[in-house]
Amino acid sequence: MQVLQVQLEVGPDPAEVGRARRWARSRLAGSGIGDDEPLAETLVLLISELVTNAVVHTGCPAVLRMLFGAGDAVRVEVADTSARPPQPRHAQGGDTNGRGLELVDGLADRWGWQPEGSGKSIWCEVDRCAGAPMPGEAVPAGAAGAAGAAGAAAHTPVPTPVPTA
Repeated sequence: MQVLQVQLEVGPDPAEVGRARRWARSRLAGSGIGDDEPLAETLVLLISELVTNAVVHTGCPAVLRMLFGAGDAVRVEVADTSARPPQPRHAQGGDTNGRGLELVDGLADRWGWQPEGSGKSIWCEVDRCAGAPMPGEAVPAGAAGAAGAAGAAAHTPVPTPVPTA
């Protein structure tokens, strides 16, 4: 199977987050994922969160990568030059930040981080399976037990090697 990888260099400026979203939408459309599909919206939100984290919390340039064709998943990676591991935070009530990795955990099928060069790469994957409920969709009655257990295991962040073509 052939893997298509596209990437965008992102500067250490919060305005780069909007540019990354626009770039991602155009690449998703080019891969056959329509702008109005729930999968596209989920991926763009994940990209927005990961790029925001890299830009805001490290102050370093980053590289956004999307990988298509590796099985039934779309993989998103954001690599930066900070060796500091991601620090999940738990926002309280009216807090305006601290929810990024919680969103990633809730929307992605899998996510994690790994050292990359002198920095790190944070990645997530979203399955393209037709018929699988998208985040926020109801799970059919009777399926919640197995789906809930599988979903909890699938969201455990574990460093995973990056696939190469």
